[in-house]
Amino acid sequence: MERYIGLDVHAQSCTLAVLGPSGRRLSTHVLETNGQVLVDAIKGIAGKRHLCLEEGTQSAWLHELLAPHVDELVVTVPHERKGQKDDLGDAIKLAEALRVGSIETRVYKAPSSLAGLQNAVRAYGALTRDIVRAKNRLKAIFRARGVSTDATVYATESRPRWLTMLPPAHRRLAEVLGLEIDALVPLQDQAEEWLKQEAKAHPIIRTLSTAPGLGIGRSAQIVAIAGTPDRFRTRRQFWSYCGLGIVTRSSSDWVRKGHDWVRKEINQTRGLNQNRQPQLKAVFKGAATTVIRQMPEHPLHENYQRMLKAGTKPNLAKLTLARQIAAAVLSMWKHKEVYDPKRVARKRP
Repeated sequence: MERYIGLDVHAQSCTLAVLGPSGRRLSTHVLETNGQVLVDAIKGIAGKRHLCLEEGTQSAWLHELLAPHVDELVVTVPHERKGQKDDLGDAIKLAEALRVGSIETRVYKAPSSLAGLQNAVRAYGALTRDIVRAKNRLKAIFRARGVSTDATVYATESRPRWLTMLPPAHRRLAEVLGLEIDALVPLQDQAEEWLKQEAKAHPIIRTLSTAPGLGIGRSAQIVAIAGTPDRFRTRRQFWSYCGLGIVTRSSSDWVRKGHDWVRKEINQTRGLNQNRQPQLKAVFKGAATTVIRQMPEHPLHENYQRMLKAGTKPNLAKLTLARQIAAAVLSMWKHKEVYDPKRVARKRP
């Protein structure tokens, strides 16, 4: 007998609702957010178990914990609910959506073998963002006082010279932000070393690092986030996941011509899809930037120059480069092959 289970998770308590195949409510429970308690509750439900829970802070842990005890486990991002809302109602909605097959977005959960790599990528990414923010704050202080700076303002040994150009009232703040940068940089170096160590456990990362503009760091981010290439049947699916999918929007497309309806010639609004993984988008656009700025002899750079000469705007040519790199990476990952520049297509994807 099929059993559809909705689990609404919070830090202290979880609400569990069980529905039968007809949608009848069979039981509800309020449980402590405790691993053994939740496992015992799930194992106590007779029949074929289908479990649904929302994406959140504890979802990865619960997926790893409960997956061996159910026949199906779905992590979803539900639509925002209007009107009355409570924990039991949320749990019932999750179970009902799973029962009728109305779940639109299913969140992929990587296997536990990638946990170390994922945490290393998360640490390195967080520290990198913190350093960028600290540097921007420091530079903003000088810019606000009309002082033009260069990269030496971030260096410990040359910063005192820059501080003398600030009024005393602003100098102390700049000193504090400089100390923050000095503290974060060694931590970022440690995180980068950790990331490289974790990458050694996954040989595919070194294979993907042969793609132009990637390297070990960006390749590790791709593997940690995407998990497996088998999730993507085509390169277009991978582009959409990375936020590189082209979206067109139009309205009032048809006009009457005589007795027939014909499509009207209109300018469609084009853009990139918004439901994407932002970190992967940054990885591939960063790789494209590396090719443009640092690899003038590479065939992809030649493609970029060819597009510019043909009248393509630089930002669109860079996007095309990012899509080409992403497509190459997906193919390399699936076939476990190193990058071959001879196979670069000269046409736009």
